[in-house]
This record gives sequence, C-alpha cells and structure tokens, in this order.
Amino acid sequence: MDIKVCKFGGSSVKDSSQIKKVFNIVKEDKKRRVIVVSAPGRDETYDEKITDHLLNLATNGIHFFEQKIQITPKQSYDVIINKFKKLCDDLKIEKTGILKDLKADLDKKNLSGVKKEAFLLSRGEHYNAKIINEYFKISGLNTKLKLPEDFKFILNENFCDGQIENETYKNIETNFSFKDDEVYIIPGFYGVTKNNEIAVMSRGGSDLTGGEIAYALDADLYENWTDTNGVYEVDPRIINDANVIPRLTFKEIRLLSSKGFNVFHFNAMLNCKKSKIPINIRNTNNPSNKGTMILNERVPMEDLVGIAKLDNMASIHIQKNMLGDEIGFTAELLRIFEEYHVNTYHYPTDKDDIAILVDQEDLKGNINNLRRQIEKRLKTNRITVTYNLSIITLVGIGLKENAFALVDAITALKDNNITFEMFDMSPSKISFHIGVSQNIADAALKTLHNKLIKGK
Repeated sequence: MDIKVCKFGGSSVKDSSQIKKVFNIVKEDKKRRVIVVSAPGRDETYDEKITDHLLNLATNGIHFFEQKIQITPKQSYDVIINKFKKLCDDLKIEKTGILKDLKADLDKKNLSGVKKEAFLLSRGEHYNAKIINEYFKISGLNTKLKLPEDFKFILNENFCDGQIENETYKNIETNFSFKDDEVYIIPGFYGVTKNNEIAVMSRGGSDLTGGEIAYALDADLYENWTDTNGVYEVDPRIINDANVIPRLTFKEIRLLSSKGFNVFHFNAMLNCKKSKIPINIRNTNNPSNKGTMILNERVPMEDLVGIAKLDNMASIHIQKNMLGDEIGFTAELLRIFEEYHVNTYHYPTDKDDIAILVDQEDLKGNINNLRRQIEKRLKTNRITVTYNLSIITLVGIGLKENAFALVDAITALKDNNITFEMFDMSPSKISFHIGVSQNIADAALKTLHNKLIKGK
C-alpha cells in the first residue's frame, strides 16, 4: 500500500500551536496515513518534559531529587493535569472525560515498582494521542485512534525497557485496514505484555513505535518529524553555517548517532533498513525543507559527509608486558567493566598496551574499585586515566576509497597547533576517530570542518 508512516516528537506536539502545525502537515499529503505521536515536550511554561514529571510521580519524587531539581510529586501531578487541561482548552476540545480518566490513571493504587513506573510513563503519549485525535477530527480529518493495547503492540516483560515480540508485526498488519481516507493516530513509546500489562520501551521509544509500524506495513516512507531540518554535517550550535546532509546511509547515521548526533533512535531504523524503507528526518517548524533522507545505499558523491563530537570521555590506558599474547586478557578486562556497568567504546591495542574509551560519568563512584579489580585480576604494570576528552568522528562511505582524508585531517590539526591524544580508524574504513582535550575540541572541530568539508 502506498502509505507514509509519520512520527512527531515531543517538540512537535508540545503545545496547541505545534499540534496545529502537525495537522497541516498531515492534511497536505494524503499518503500520510499513520501518525505516531510522543508525549508533550518542554515548552515556555514547563521547563521539564511531561514524561519526566510522570517518572517523578512514579518514583515518589526520586527522579528529580537525583537531578537536584526541587519538584515534589504533588507539583509534578499538578503540572501533568494542568498541561493536558491547557491543551484541551487551547484546542477547544471537550476535556471532562479526558481529565477524569487521566486523574484516575495517575491515582491508580494497584500498581507498584516497575509496573507502576511503566504505566505512568506511558500516560504522556496515551493522553496526547487522544487529544490530538479529537482535534484532528473536529478540524476535518477522518482519524481513528489506535491504542497499542487495542491492536496488541506486544512487548516482553522488561517493563521499562520492553522489547518487541514477533507476533506484533502480524497484529499490526491485520489491524490496519486503511478504509477510504482514514488516518490512524497512535501513541508511541508503549505497548502491552502478553498478560495485557502496560510496558514501555527505552526513552525515545516513539521512534521505535514508528519504525516497527512502518516495517510491519511495508510503508513506502517513514517520516520522522522533529525540531531540526535534518542531520547536519557538523553541530550547528558550534558552527552556525553548517549544512544539512541531504542523503545518508543507515551505516553513516549509525556512526554519527553513536557520537553525539542524537536526532533519532537508531534501533528504530533496524527493520526499516532490513526492508529498505527510506527514513526522512524533517522539521515540523520548517516543512518546506526536504530534510535528510536515510537510505540503504547512496552514490558517494563526497568522501566525508559529517563530523560528530562526543564530549566527557575518558581513556583508560593499561600496560602489561605481552598482554597481546595473553589469551582471554581483553575478555576478562571487558568483563570487569561490565560488572561495574561501565560502557566501553573503543579499545585499540598492541603487544603491551590497551586503551579503553568510556563515558567518564560512568566512572563516578567506580574508578577506585575498577582500577583495583583490574590490577588484582589481570596483574597489570600500569594504569593511566586521561579525563575530559572529546572524540571527534569523521564519517563517510567515500573515505574507504580515499585514505588521504586521514592525512589531510592530521595535517590540518598540525598546521593549527592542535594536538591529539588518540587516533583510531574503524574496521569498515568509513570512519575514523580523533581524541582531543575537551578544552580545544571546538577549535579542532572547526578546523576539520573547514579543511575537509568546506575545502578551505
């Protein structure tokens, strides 16, 4: 069927004026038949997202307390009620039933622990979808609300990190008939277990909902609407004349998104990639812009398409004579990191040395015991930790055929007196990583952008 699945993120549905923009976008293209919506994002009135207020309520205030934000559960409760009341008032839809049901859900007493957390977290998307559906109807669109519990969007029982079950795809296929000009409105982020209990996916899960529905329906296109024109070749907050990348492969966006380009939940792309369904990242506030198209394949018109920067990294350099010949050394080392819940990124190695790149936030409260366990179990000679690193990653499928880009990058940094702490090329040869001190990272980024993308 010739359809587009569209997902609108929190910034796109944060208030009545944004929801009206979404209506106009949906109305202008009859192929936009499935609309997945998020919970309202932060706006001018509320500094925190509704999902965070719901989590604060579910954890009895612990969520904001741990972030050193002084918001009580009662205050979160009031924010949630007032936010949805204002949406109803501003969009001129009947609010009595919606607010009654919302209050009953927020006051639900028969849930505890992760089940309570998952249920409350889901209410942002649930009620926003109901409101958006009612507004679209009174504005002239033939919409139908499709709730995950009704068409059985089945997740496993990891209630706050639910993974989709295979039967879900068949459920989607058989529950969407596309009669006449009907448009389906779906809340993202949550589903139900086989026991019909609410479960949610990881944060950003509305992307996942959209991607899985696009896959199940074999859509022609998955549009992901957000508050940016697409994926930029470099962070526009640092380099204000950065351009949007018109086309990227799934592999390229994966490399960029893992290094700070967080415009899209990569797991949402996996099945779209499998079925070769293009993904178009668009801007709700600038719908005339064509955005970035993510494809399985593109003609490499340029060697380098984007440069990402990931801050607050640390490098743990471990020395031991002949560690490269010691069978199981790396496996045991990574096991120690896993035991302390420290995510590892790169680990370039040679005969006597290995370096592990980590998010330095993961080391807080762990580094002393982590170091002790490494020394005790692996009998290392020396461990050196370098903090406050930024990892700059250059990405492009054309790099595989042009090794001189690496030389150009190093020469540009040398000519501008910018030193670097590490250098590593990916096995695929379509990206390479340069580690620099965080206090010179922006200067390094600008230097590499000027030389390798702008050609200055």
